[in-house]
Amino acid sequence: MDAYADITGAIGPTVERLAKASAKSEYGSNPDYYHPSPARVKEMMTTLKETLFPEFFSLGSKLSAYAAGMNLESVGLEILNHVARTDGSADAAAVARSFVDSLPDVKLILLTDLEATYAADPAATSIEEIGFCYPGFLAMLHFRIAHELYKRNVRWLPRIITELAHSATGIDIHPGAQIGEYFSIDHGTGIVIGETCIIGHHVKLYQGVTLGAKNIPFGLHGSAAKTRRHPQLGNHVTVYSNATILGPVTIGDRSVVGGNIWVTRDIPEDAKVLQNRPVEERFIDGSGI
Repeated sequence: MDAYADITGAIGPTVERLAKASAKSEYGSNPDYYHPSPARVKEMMTTLKETLFPEFFSLGSKLSAYAAGMNLESVGLEILNHVARTDGSADAAAVARSFVDSLPDVKLILLTDLEATYAADPAATSIEEIGFCYPGFLAMLHFRIAHELYKRNVRWLPRIITELAHSATGIDIHPGAQIGEYFSIDHGTGIVIGETCIIGHHVKLYQGVTLGAKNIPFGLHGSAAKTRRHPQLGNHVTVYSNATILGPVTIGDRSVVGGNIWVTRDIPEDAKVLQNRPVEERFIDGSGI
C-alpha cells in the first residue's frame, strides 16, 4: 500500500513539471492546431491499395465500379478535409479532385515497375508474386501515391505515407524524389533515396544503396534546401548493393556502379565504376605480417 501511495503521490508534481516543459514548446500552442492521425492515413492507404490493386490487396481479384467509386470518394473527402485544415490558402476541393484524377496514371506507372522487377529477377515466379510479396513494390506503391500529394503541396501526408512503407520494408524514399518508369528494387532493405533525387527510366537498385546528400549548413530549410543536393541517375543505370552516391552528381545513361563504392563525382555514360581487384598475398610462417 505504501508503494502505491509513493507512485500516486509523485504523479501530481510530475504533471506540473510536464506542463511547464510543454509551455516552452511553440508546437501545437495554437488552439486551431491540427495534425493528421497516422492511423487514419494508414486506413486511407489500405483503401487506395485495395482500389488500385484489388488482385493483391483485397479479398477478390476485381473491384466493382461501385466499390471503386465509393473508395475514391472516401479518399477524396479525406484529402479535402486534410488540405482544408492545414492550408487555408489552397483550394482543397481542387487539390483533392486533382489527386483522385491522377490515380489511373499512378497505376499505369506502377505496372511498369512490376514488369521491370519481374524481368530483372529470375527468382520471381510471376508478376503476382511480386505484387503479393516484394517489399520494393510496396515501397514504390506508397511512394508513387505520396509523390502525387507532394507535387500538390499537401502537408505531412506524403511523408507519413512513405514512412509507413519505410517502417514495413526498410526502404526510405522521400516523396519529393522524381523516379521514372520501369523502376526496380532488388531486395531493398536499407535503400535511401533523397528528396531531390532524379532517377530516369529502367533503373535498378540493390539493397543498401544510398542516393544521399553531402553535409549541408545546419538549419537550411525552405527554398534553399530545395536546390538539388542529391544524385541524378540517367536511364538504364544499375547500382549494386551498399553503393553510396552523394551530392548533386550525375550518373550517365547505361552506367553501372558496383557494390560498396563511394561516389561523389559525375560518371559518364556507358561507364562501370568498380572496386580494385583484391590483392592476394600468402603469408608463410608469419612472414610479411
